[in-house]
Amino acid sequence: MFRVYFAVVCTLFAPSAYAQMAALAQEPGHSGAAITIAVSGADEEEGNNFFLEAEKNERKGDLNDALTFFGKAAFEYNTSGKFNRYGVALLRLSNVHLQMEHYIEAEQVVLNVALKNYVRIKSGTGQMESYSQLGRICLAANKLTESLWFYTQQGMLAQQLKNKNSYIASVLGIAKVKIKKKEYKMAIKDINRAELLARNNRAGQFNDQIKEARGIIKEKQRVKK
Repeated sequence: MFRVYFAVVCTLFAPSAYAQMAALAQEPGHSGAAITIAVSGADEEEGNNFFLEAEKNERKGDLNDALTFFGKAAFEYNTSGKFNRYGVALLRLSNVHLQMEHYIEAEQVVLNVALKNYVRIKSGTGQMESYSQLGRICLAANKLTESLWFYTQQGMLAQQLKNKNSYIASVLGIAKVKIKKKEYKMAIKDINRAELLARNNRAGQFNDQIKEARGIIKEKQRVKK
């Protein structure tokens, strides 16, 4: 059933390339064609029900069922014209794929569907969150050049949108890429920068990530010796 719903979702957009994303990244408010669609309250309600069911299955660790229901939720939100909710469902769908180490699927859901949706509805926040997700996926898949590019785009949008927490997250993402590339000195600079920004903005939620990143570098350098 998931394959049926998701196939319909994905066919709404043509495939995209990294070059297209580079152009879009310069325009967080990029305007697409006007969107007009008949709105059905029943479709939206169905989407909400599917979304809640997906979350319940994800918490239980039933990831295949979570994929199915996030796909159904995305379909219903798109049908009812709830494009912000549509994007959220797609990002959650991608994240379940990431948990299952389905890196290609996780990336394509965001790159070819969610990101284009957010560009069309002129949601800079949605684009920023899409780039963040793509950075995580590519990092996990060891596609480090792409991960660095996506985290950089996240940071640029975060600055334009004055979203300090997302900017800090992008700096930490870049540091994680540099750790994987064994560029420890450069990674430490990014971690120090993120720590200063977090302290100045009282963003204590980043403390554990900063501590963990430092610990990884320390262990890597110890092993190297």
